Order: sequence, then C-alpha cells, then structure tokens
Amino acid sequence: MEGNYGQAQPILFGVWFIWLVIYVYIAICLMMIANKTGTPNAWFAWIPILNVFLILMIAKKPLWWILLFLIPLVNIVIGVIIWMAVAEARGKPSWLGILMLIPGVNLVIPGVLAFTE
Repeated sequence: MEGNYGQAQPILFGVWFIWLVIYVYIAICLMMIANKTGTPNAWFAWIPILNVFLILMIAKKPLWWILLFLIPLVNIVIGVIIWMAVAEARGKPSWLGILMLIPGVNLVIPGVLAFTE
C-alpha cells in the first residue's frame, strides 16, 4: 500500500516558504546593520556560517567565539551577549539583545536595529 504523501506537500512547501522569507529578512537586516556600523563584507549576511562571523565582527568579538556556539546552553548566553554588543554598536540600548531570547520578538529586534536611526 502506497503512502499518501501528496497531502503533505503543500504543508512542506508552506514551511519551506516561511523559512525562506525569514532567512531573506534576517540577511537583509544583517547587511543593513553591517553597513550602518561600517563593518566590511556586509555580503557575508547571505552565506550560512559567514553570517555568524559577520555578527561577531559587528559586535567586535573575537572570531573564535564561533566555537562557543557549538556548546549547548553556552550558545544561548553567547548569542545574547553578541546581540547586546550589536545593539550597542548601533547606538541602541544593550537590553535589546536580551529580547532575542523571546520567540517572535527575536524576529523584530534585527529589524529594529537595521531600519531605525
């Protein structure tokens, strides 16, 4: 008996499409933040893993910190510290980085840092 996978295709396409929209949005935000902070190689925002290096460069943290993202739970703390530094680099309050822990809000904060003066 064959499985009926045809019903799952629209759902999978929808999930894939939402993921793509979020990826493009975050890449645009990172590129704009890099441009506004004078960080070179803003195009790194579009390439996985290089975009993490770009965030570290914006935050003025050592590039070896990317290894800390491989440690469970430590990666959450490091992510908050980095986003706090990114907010400071944009002249915004550092507590915006803490808001990156809240699902949904973590999609708004990069836009705030990218599209506000």
